Amino acid sequence: MTARVALITGGTRGIGLGVARALVKDGWSLALSGLRPRDDVADIVSALTKNGGTVEYFSADVASAADRARLLDGVIARFGTLHALVNNAGRAPRTRADLLEATEESFSEVLGTNLQGPYFLTQAVARVLVERAEPRSAIVFITSVSAEMASPNRGEYCVSKAGLSMAARLFALRLAAHGIPVYEVRPGVIATDMTAGVRDAYDQRIAEGLIPESRWGQPDDVGAAVAALLRGDVTYATGTVLNVDGGLSIPRL
Repeated sequence: MTARVALITGGTRGIGLGVARALVKDGWSLALSGLRPRDDVADIVSALTKNGGTVEYFSADVASAADRARLLDGVIARFGTLHALVNNAGRAPRTRADLLEATEESFSEVLGTNLQGPYFLTQAVARVLVERAEPRSAIVFITSVSAEMASPNRGEYCVSKAGLSMAARLFALRLAAHGIPVYEVRPGVIATDMTAGVRDAYDQRIAEGLIPESRWGQPDDVGAAVAALLRGDVTYATGTVLNVDGGLSIPRL
């Protein structure tokens, strides 16, 4: 049977790379997108293909409508089909600014990448999946505990993830009749480039009991969760939110 094809946005670093590693092990062919030039990710793509999978990289900015169209056209041209979309690409604010000081420019930039881009990429991919009626298709949104947990020094990020969480619900409802499940995976404190600048602060908070499992999450933790969903291990569950946060989001006294 021909390998299934998954598109992972932001798939060459952090959580996206963790997802890519997990899916390659499951035999998926991968289309990875990101902002970096192709030459800059050649070693990453080569490492992923050592397991025998087919991996292609497409330089694209999900915040750009033109790039999204070019990305999807390129994936279909290369692989001939598509079975899954993992909406992972995201950015933090360039500056963690207090809610009363944050700028409209930062808000627009973060929401363009984290919400508007994946929303309309999902719309385009969903049209393809519905038209082709490929079996076992699925869509995964990578959001964040910040969809519910408020951080007043990065309000635009929290708003973007809350909106993305609603997008996952909306597409789950819309696509259920077509047999296309949509899931939300909600990571907690994960060790990536995005969190490198607050490593020391979170080391201390974790030591003080912030996370019940008492450790940083790893990109491969999230990858394992996404792989299980795309394998179909979790059935009759479209619209499900899967927390991968070591218990961080459990309400406590």
